Amino acid sequence: MFDLAFIWAGIIAFAVLVYVVLDGFDLGIGILFPFGKSEKDQDVMMNSIAPVWDGNETWLVLGGGGLFAVFPLAYAVVMPALYVPIILMLIALIFRGVAFEYRWRTKRWKKVWDAAFFGGSLIATFMQGIALGALVQGIEIENRAYAGGWWDWLTPFSILTGFALIAGYALLGATFLILKTEHELQAQMRNYAWKLGIATLGFIGVVSLLTPLQDSVYFERWFNFPGSLYTIFVPALVALAAFMLFSGLKAKKDATPFLSSLALFVLSFVGLGISFYPHMVPPSLTIWQAAAPESSLWFTLVGTIVLIPLILGYTAYAYWVFRGKTDPDAGYH
Repeated sequence: MFDLAFIWAGIIAFAVLVYVVLDGFDLGIGILFPFGKSEKDQDVMMNSIAPVWDGNETWLVLGGGGLFAVFPLAYAVVMPALYVPIILMLIALIFRGVAFEYRWRTKRWKKVWDAAFFGGSLIATFMQGIALGALVQGIEIENRAYAGGWWDWLTPFSILTGFALIAGYALLGATFLILKTEHELQAQMRNYAWKLGIATLGFIGVVSLLTPLQDSVYFERWFNFPGSLYTIFVPALVALAAFMLFSGLKAKKDATPFLSSLALFVLSFVGLGISFYPHMVPPSLTIWQAAAPESSLWFTLVGTIVLIPLILGYTAYAYWVFRGKTDPDAGYH
């Protein structure tokens, strides 16, 4: 009655998407952090995400832990293939988290922790983009194990997706600061959002053109009927989201640019899902081949049905409590 592997693939995809859109903007603020014109502006930038940044990373744990629990073969293949970018990402996230706490407790080393906050955000984002690019271009599998080389993850395409994610996360960060700040800092971020929006759309276009060339399966799915319908439908929605982004920036609206930026990420994720399905690890490992036994899927699903609403609930509550503009005179919370 239930395709448990398919349901779990949807849950993992949902967790990854929520992580990208939530942690994306606070990593983006870290990328933009050195461009704050004063220490006070930098404090406001950091305070705007202080109540939520660590909670956002819950979804990374859920996505990674879920993959290990319910798609162990996919985990066993992906980890050896992407050890270097994943380890570098985790180290960068650790430095970023430590810097977030320590910069408020020192004067002598404040610049060091500022650099760690920026560097951790930048490297974590770049490594996430490289890992995504390496996954899109395909992972070589033989006898249910990774059969590629140590540096297969490092290619021109994966480097391109790394820079694309930096631009995209920075756009999310800039538009979030438009939502949360006022006066000069808001005007500065609105100016950045114009440039970052153009850069992000350019990267989306280039990556979208190159993705079907990475594997014949992608090409057939996007350019043969009925997949060709997606080729029209998804870009049309991307164009609409882009129009809303720039019209919102022109009209100096607070929320519209951020929501439009989120829409660009969601639509890009949908396009990626269309390219991947039904593979868990392209180009040869499907969702059903990678899934754990049905008894394990049922057991973990019961707990997840309870856990996800709880996480969504406290996440929504945190954002509701700390809604509104960030007070530039408030201390660290």
